[in-house]
Amino acid sequence: MTSMVQLALEEVRTLADRVLTGAGYSGDHARAISEMLYACQLDDCQSHGLFRLFMCRETMQAGKIDGHVLPELQPSQNAVVRVDAKGAMSLLAVETAMPVLIEKARRFGMAAMAVNNCYHFSALWPEVEQLSAAGLAGLSMVPSHAWVAPAGGTRGTLGTNPLAFSWPRRGKSPFTFDFATSAFARGEIELYLRAGKPLPDGVAVDADGKPTNDPQEALSGAMLTFGGYKGSALSIMIELLAGPLIDDLTSKESLRFADGKGGAPYHGQILLAFDPAHLSCGRVEANDSRAERLFADILDQGARLPSQRRFEARKRNLARGYVEIPATLHRDLHALQD
Repeated sequence: MTSMVQLALEEVRTLADRVLTGAGYSGDHARAISEMLYACQLDDCQSHGLFRLFMCRETMQAGKIDGHVLPELQPSQNAVVRVDAKGAMSLLAVETAMPVLIEKARRFGMAAMAVNNCYHFSALWPEVEQLSAAGLAGLSMVPSHAWVAPAGGTRGTLGTNPLAFSWPRRGKSPFTFDFATSAFARGEIELYLRAGKPLPDGVAVDADGKPTNDPQEALSGAMLTFGGYKGSALSIMIELLAGPLIDDLTSKESLRFADGKGGAPYHGQILLAFDPAHLSCGRVEANDSRAERLFADILDQGARLPSQRRFEARKRNLARGYVEIPATLHRDLHALQD
């Protein structure tokens, strides 16, 4: 059994901030990144919580990211919000543009945010849940590096290409999902490697295109999409919507840009916001009730809604005032500060 360490909630932010500022990120960027890591760690999302500090530090050490530049929000009179991260992490750019996206969605009924020229490492659900907290439905997509083989292929062409969606529910946690279109997220494979555990079948192929359960061979070979051709088609769609559609890089182009150096992928991000007040024909309450009947029927069968375990973890950790992380991770994170 993995040995765990208790970490007070405020210490999550403090630890993250120390590592980030020590690595060379400005106070504004460190705060935005730390808030994301806190949100993920609070929900026991180990693969996207404090573990991601290693990638943030590695990205800075690769020498291309700007840890101090401020994002540039481009003015527009239409429903499109464009924000240029200018070679920094995505999170401060999204934070800067989010109020404008919400305002435009409420004005036009739907709106889109295009984040350009950013490094991206983070989960998407905290951002779409900001939209559902504002009473909007939200959708977000990003490419990554070309680590994933398309269905029937043997080499990386696609990214892990996550897709996140959140639907607002009055007085309840939103209906949210956030998953990679690869069978596993890249961070999950790295955690399996750290733990010395074999991967399940159907997750990856080695450098020769043969199935493998070895995490190291998977990282040297290619990951696989979930659901065969269906997952592959979704992944290609995300390449297009979060790449050429918004004038940004595909996963292959992102990997080429990295030039063999480590760190977070460099590309764009798209967020879409939908306002039920415009789209529900003036019958928001009635249509909310219809959605709730759908959720109730799912739960009545003994099934669960996505993110329920995550919401339960959030409630538990807030009540007890601490999270638990692997002792080895705690040790390695503190070593980063030495």
